Amino acid sequence: MSSTTATYEPPTGKRRHLGPTASLVLLASIMVSLLAASSAPTPLYAVYQREWGFSPITTTVVFGVYAIAVLAALLVFGKLSDHVGRRPVLLAALAGQAAATLVFADAGSVDALMAGRVIQGVATGAALGALGAGLLDIDRERGAVTNSFAPPIGTAVGALASGLIVQFLPAPTHLVYLLLLAVFVLQALGVTALREGVTRKPGALASMVPEFGLPRATRRAVAIALPVLFAVWALAGFYGSLGPALTAELVHSHAVVYGGLGLFTLAGAAALAALLLRNVPTRTVMAAGVSTLIVGVAVTLLSVGSGAGGAASVAGFFAGTAVAGFGFGAGFQGGIRLVVPLAQPHERAGLLSLLYVVSYLGMGVPAVLGGVLVVHGGGLVDTAREYGAAVIVLAAAALAGLLLDRRTPRAGGDTVVAGSVSVSASASVTESESEPVRMVRAER
Repeated sequence: MSSTTATYEPPTGKRRHLGPTASLVLLASIMVSLLAASSAPTPLYAVYQREWGFSPITTTVVFGVYAIAVLAALLVFGKLSDHVGRRPVLLAALAGQAAATLVFADAGSVDALMAGRVIQGVATGAALGALGAGLLDIDRERGAVTNSFAPPIGTAVGALASGLIVQFLPAPTHLVYLLLLAVFVLQALGVTALREGVTRKPGALASMVPEFGLPRATRRAVAIALPVLFAVWALAGFYGSLGPALTAELVHSHAVVYGGLGLFTLAGAAALAALLLRNVPTRTVMAAGVSTLIVGVAVTLLSVGSGAGGAASVAGFFAGTAVAGFGFGAGFQGGIRLVVPLAQPHERAGLLSLLYVVSYLGMGVPAVLGGVLVVHGGGLVDTAREYGAAVIVLAAAALAGLLLDRRTPRAGGDTVVAGSVSVSASASVTESESEPVRMVRAER
């Protein structure tokens, strides 16, 4: 969310700083670990549920409060590093993450679990803006690519690694968090050696006032993008909250390692899409994302709908999840790229805030409603079908809008843009200025 233009300069003075490549690796590793930490509790929800006896509604509420906390922190702290510097924000965020891991490791109730998720969400949201901007401070081209695929990689790795640790190593509800704590401490030490990318400037408090805006030139593009943004994040919310329980029912096993496998598949495919499609024209990315999202969710629904729980159903479920994940990564990236370059530079912060609100509402609200339907509706499998059908409807609406509106007008009569915009599937979006934004005419 940062708009400050900064360049990475060689270190001066006697203090030793990390070089550009080492700095880039460090910031990328922080982004990966933050998103890994956010998905680490996912395989453990079933363990907590057995130990504490709560319902699926509670599981989805715990997930939902994290999404709300990230959203609030993004809106409030997203531009703070432009004023106080990248390092202070990153150090504070890593301290918050460390505190959250300690809360999780000592958690003995749902209240403690929710408190940990709130702290974790605030720390993650505060860090993402500074990380996205910091990566571009160092190297705009490589930073943009890292912004695109590091978050889904972190989500995928966290979900799978947590499941493996909990399944095969001792102290299942403690060890994964203590390992993350050690990682955050090491990264904080690295940040102290990071060269500051911006000069401090006044206005820190004013920057913490959330900005919303919908510029006239973006309205038609926003109308096309919002349904798919909501849809892809609703899908991520489902896999992050109810996915472990659905996977366990399909494979007829309560082994914790299966708990994070669905989210790992979804996020891993999203990371692959972000990497493969980073140079593809925006509308092509958008159309490919929406189409594959529809196909993937449809395959998943057919697999779940078989109800047999056999090998074919399980294989179809994970194949559909992978296809849907590719659509998630492409759809989110395409949606943001379709909208953001149409706004003037001074309008983008407010516009991004609006898109973030929609995305995180999509992640949190449907997941909580899904938990209610599991308990008071037709159960887990029926809820999965209804949830998936709603995602397909939203994605189809976005695809119809994209096909019907072949030209998205811009002030002055120009058509669609394909900018070099970096997209974080965990919600860090920063404009890359490695080259001028190119105006590209849409295919007729």
